[in-house]
Amino acid sequence: MSALTLASKRRRSALRTLAFLSPWLIGFAVFFAYPLLSTVYFSFMHYDGFRPPTWSGTKNWTYVFAHYPLFWPALRNTLWLVVVMVGLRVVFGLGVGLLITKIKTGTGVFRTLFYLPYLAPPVAATMSFAFLLNPGTGPVNSLLERIGVPAPGWFNDPSWSKPALTLLALWGIGDLMVIFMAALLDVPKEQYEAAELDGASSWQRFRYVTLPTISPIIMFAVVTGVIQTMQYYTQPLIAGKVASGVIQGAGTQFEPGYPDKSTLTLPQLVYNLGFQRFDYGSACVVALVLFALSMVFTALLMRRRGGLIQAGD
Repeated sequence: MSALTLASKRRRSALRTLAFLSPWLIGFAVFFAYPLLSTVYFSFMHYDGFRPPTWSGTKNWTYVFAHYPLFWPALRNTLWLVVVMVGLRVVFGLGVGLLITKIKTGTGVFRTLFYLPYLAPPVAATMSFAFLLNPGTGPVNSLLERIGVPAPGWFNDPSWSKPALTLLALWGIGDLMVIFMAALLDVPKEQYEAAELDGASSWQRFRYVTLPTISPIIMFAVVTGVIQTMQYYTQPLIAGKVASGVIQGAGTQFEPGYPDKSTLTLPQLVYNLGFQRFDYGSACVVALVLFALSMVFTALLMRRRGGLIQAGD
């Protein structure tokens, strides 16, 4: 076979490969690469959406990190939610999945009861929680006062606003419950039987059989939870609005973060800077910080992927 014929076959093979990859390549370029490069570009520009962008160097970066008073509180809140909310959701979802797989009767009823809250629209669910946890008239605090427990301020107290958002996230645990139930039911029963014959306790069977088997699902839940929490926008914004009693009308603006910046998150800053203050350059800086944090968390979690598998070593 001549070198020309071999080169022609290789060229045709490469073109076929590109043809099959073209839908993904086009989607990647249009929906990821171009927006990312545009965000980097505009982060060095002064742009208000009305006039052409002008070069501003690192002024947007300096403003966000050194002079914008809402950035650091939003960063701390976002990291708190990533660590606490994601961790509790994974533990609670796994616990509920374990509980339902062990129940002998009424499994369908319990599964439905735990899954239905996940289907509630985020705005409606947040408004309902804000009314239920209202410090003055909410039924939760009324019940706590009757049994002699000090009633928290919930969404009106900076110390309790993020725990209240965490309770809201735990209430809608249905998605993780279903995923963990499927993973738990897929664990081979022979491994449990062998461990039981060796004298392993319930905790030892969970630690040395269940956890290593479902560790990829746990990693999936953690990674997707981190990414979703990095985009956490609707619930804290609605909770702050309802708790503050602010009624927005035409031409009014609501400064996010009530109470005392405790519910402020980085996605809210992107909207506040870009669409309320028309400072697109600074909004792009915050968006890039979000992207970098998501990549760092995901990389760290993927490096630790073998940790759960080796837990019993």
